[in-house]
Amino acid sequence: MKENLKKYLAAIAIASASCLASCQFPVSETPSSVPPTSSPTPDPAPASPSLPQTTPTPTPTPPTTAPPVAVTIYQMDNQCQTLVPQTIQVPQEQSLEATLQELLQPWNDGDFSLVGYRVQVDPQRQQATVDLRLAPNARRRFVSLSSCEQRALFGSLRQTMTHNPQWSIQKVEFTAGGDPIDL
Repeated sequence: MKENLKKYLAAIAIASASCLASCQFPVSETPSSVPPTSSPTPDPAPASPSLPQTTPTPTPTPPTTAPPVAVTIYQMDNQCQTLVPQTIQVPQEQSLEATLQELLQPWNDGDFSLVGYRVQVDPQRQQATVDLRLAPNARRRFVSLSSCEQRALFGSLRQTMTHNPQWSIQKVEFTAGGDPIDL
């Protein structure tokens, strides 16, 4: 019975090889990065039913990502009376930048449009400088913000940065293009 199975598998292998050799596949007009190969030819020796040898390819391990970290942000209430705390989750790596991005997102449209920022933290002095960038075509400037808008923008950034102990920031200054923002 084993002998019949071997003969049967050998016949299938030879038939498959000869079919592959005579089959015509469409040829692409564009060059391929795969080098051309010769057509397989049937081996006159009886084929063995063993599986082809393969070398295992190591699979790359995905980079490990740290779990998100909880951060408290402060945003102005609807009455423009107080900054209200809210907890959000941000990536642990660059948590300060991700938090600032979250706070500045609402300011990226309309007459007053922030298009970017840079933050520098001096750990020795426990001070941060946030350099805000207005869109070149913004119709309003920092000085044209109402007192409520100023508290909403600068107050939320300052309180968020100074009330999250993981950043060790005690003082926050604001600049625009490197120049201090005087309000």
